[in-house]
Amino acid sequence: MHRGVPQNLSGLHRMREKLMRKRLYLLGWLCGLLTGAAVAGPTDPRGPEAITLERIMSDPDWIGRFPRDPWWADDGQRVYWYRKRQGSDIRDVWTTDLQSGHSQRVPDEQLGTVTGPGGSVSRDGRWKVYAWQGDLFLRDRQTGQVRQLTRTTESESNPRFLVGDRQISFRRGQRIFVRDLESGLEFEPAELRFENDPAEKDATKPQSFLKQQQVRLFDIIRQRRAQRQARREHERDLRVHDPARVPPPWYLGDDVELRQASLSPDLRFMVLRVAPKQRQRGKREPMPQFVTESGYVETRQVRPKVAGFKPVGERLILLDLQRHEQHALDLSVLPGILDDPLADLRRQARQRNSDQTSGTRRNGRRQRRSTSTRPADQPRDVGVLGMRWTRDGRHVAIMLRSRDNKDRWIATVDLEQARLVPLHHLHDPAWINYRFNEFGWLSDNRTLWYLSEEDGYAHLYLLDVESRQRRRMTQGAYEVSSVKATRDGAYLYFVANRENPGVYEVYRVAVQNGKLERLTQLGGRNSYVLSPDETRLLVVHSTALEPPELYVQDAALGASARRLTHTVSPAYLALPWIEPRFVQVPTRHGRAVWSRLYLPPEDAGDGAQRPAVLFVHGAGYMQDAHQGWSYYFREHMFHSLLAYRGYVVLCMDYRGSAGYGRDWRTAIYRQMGSPELDDLEDGVRWLAQRHRVDPRRVGVYGGSYGGFLTLMAMFKKPELFACGAALRPVTDWAHYNFGYTSNILNTPDIDPEAYERSSPIYFADGLKHPLLICHGMVDDNVLFEDTVRLVQRLIELKKTHWQVAIYPVERHAFRQPTSWLDEYRRILSLFEQNLRPADRSGAARGAAQ
Repeated sequence: MHRGVPQNLSGLHRMREKLMRKRLYLLGWLCGLLTGAAVAGPTDPRGPEAITLERIMSDPDWIGRFPRDPWWADDGQRVYWYRKRQGSDIRDVWTTDLQSGHSQRVPDEQLGTVTGPGGSVSRDGRWKVYAWQGDLFLRDRQTGQVRQLTRTTESESNPRFLVGDRQISFRRGQRIFVRDLESGLEFEPAELRFENDPAEKDATKPQSFLKQQQVRLFDIIRQRRAQRQARREHERDLRVHDPARVPPPWYLGDDVELRQASLSPDLRFMVLRVAPKQRQRGKREPMPQFVTESGYVETRQVRPKVAGFKPVGERLILLDLQRHEQHALDLSVLPGILDDPLADLRRQARQRNSDQTSGTRRNGRRQRRSTSTRPADQPRDVGVLGMRWTRDGRHVAIMLRSRDNKDRWIATVDLEQARLVPLHHLHDPAWINYRFNEFGWLSDNRTLWYLSEEDGYAHLYLLDVESRQRRRMTQGAYEVSSVKATRDGAYLYFVANRENPGVYEVYRVAVQNGKLERLTQLGGRNSYVLSPDETRLLVVHSTALEPPELYVQDAALGASARRLTHTVSPAYLALPWIEPRFVQVPTRHGRAVWSRLYLPPEDAGDGAQRPAVLFVHGAGYMQDAHQGWSYYFREHMFHSLLAYRGYVVLCMDYRGSAGYGRDWRTAIYRQMGSPELDDLEDGVRWLAQRHRVDPRRVGVYGGSYGGFLTLMAMFKKPELFACGAALRPVTDWAHYNFGYTSNILNTPDIDPEAYERSSPIYFADGLKHPLLICHGMVDDNVLFEDTVRLVQRLIELKKTHWQVAIYPVERHAFRQPTSWLDEYRRILSLFEQNLRPADRSGAARGAAQ
């Protein structure tokens, strides 16, 4: 396989890319001459000497300002996209004319003429309503005329046509409104009040002695009370019988708050998603900020920790708007919701706690035993992932996920009987993926499409909710995402890595016969937007060495893509970056690990063993060895620098990474840092066997989850790596957040052993080789406290050969180029000092830049 080039790219395509690179290389050289750029400056084309840390870690605008979040103009003659302004966080709207290929920024005075992304199209296809810049617009798709419906300081969103296409619904904040397009009348279909009904409150509220006494003694008090009740009843009667008035309010109680309201397209029903007012219970901590405008230390509250965090469940309420009836939907009908998948772990935790505290006292008091129990007849807490109505309003599908992360359900609502009707149940003994939860309706108003990992990979299914017949539309060892159904219900478009785990192309499947077609042939990584007439694709395409650009092609088998944008800078293209090879590293568990491999461009010829570096990607569940532009673009440029210095660099999609199915994802359940570390060890062994790497001179580094794994490697297998750099690392999972950690390790009160076996702070005594820790002090993701606690642990263990670099103004993802440069100077220095052989010191190759 050619290094970094997908096998499915044609030879002609590769030749064109090489020719374009040579032209831009020359352009960059000429720019350098014309602008008087210094040696090794941004456009210096002389060779690898121009790849410096100063250049790599500078403001990424030098690479290019790429198209973001593109969408089609409604006439299909142009496309729009966002582009970052040079040296600013401001994003401008750009447009590309498909006929001429010309791209330009949309002037501010013309922004009101832009057709916003998304929106809703009338059944006859003539009208489109859409939200743009916080207001609503209606476009005649035949004439192109646009009518602005709102111009307010509040933000309106999510417009859609209702049954009959004479009215639209939309959101203003959390409230739902309806607009009659002919008369212009705007009204609220339901007034929601999160308080108790005053009439019921007066009737049921306990009266104090003094109030009872006043009523008994004074006629005027009794008269006022009667008059108040009469006025209330009169107001209600008016709102019931007078069609010009807003209907009577819905009193939902003062102990809940609204999370989501969903109105049926026929205006007959509304489904509410509510939760107790006291949201997720957990102590928030103050985070100090030392570099401030005021000159004083300032603090802000940051997220709670998974330890001590108690999530709250959500409830569903059905409002019958015609009968003015309110119904709480019974969740106990969901299959398995009364089960407790964590019952065994709860028992073990109680026994462990009992054993530890039996006969002991702490601070003069006996420690309380765990109360981690759950009533057997009580449904587990759930969260609602989404609600989708059919266009005719006859069906609504609701997707729910248990708060213990083990189950997912799809149900419809019997609107007349006010009850949930379960359709699909997905159970995972580890955790339900927080991706691949897409679902929606076909145009027949009875067929539901959804994604499910039930066979081990995310695939597409159809379910007829009336006949209960189910059809599987895709299958195989690949993952499906970004599903879009056509308006006529004939096709389902999606993205999948079907041919190669690291190559994402656009496909479609015919609903009638299940015929699967691959539409794009670009290789790399691709996403798409279907054109308004559903005949073309707007594709965002990238490769390992080139950032995202826009392409357009017909939505047809065998169609070729035409490039629309060229936003990558000549300065970037002029540099001789090392193309990674995409390789499969064999492992002890029998399944190869896909990885990016960077090799030095020249062999010294003396057969000497070489140093190596393993880069460990973050997030845990993400994919880095795909063949598109990486989230870690700075790191991969850094890997070219390392390769030119003679290092071999390996970037592994260790177990737990995305893109390889359910079993790969859940291999780390209750044991984070163990399967992944085995994979890294197998990677080192493979490098030694296949690429002349000296196993005694291998370093490791990574950020966030990659920083966590770096610590686990340095502590648990101290002889594996000669040095390591842990950036913004998690050191104790009990201090991370609930939403991420509870999926993999449950919670500390239920599964304390999982946290102890998975947290580096428990293994710090194993440190033997040089360790660099870098952390931003205002990191609100992995809190700086994680590093502080580990530092104290290392001090108490009397460990040496470790150092910490702190960055006072940086959060989790660094923003300042000076911080990036300082961090990677330290990393490079760490590698140069510890991975070079004694007779070939880093000083001979030049100091860390």
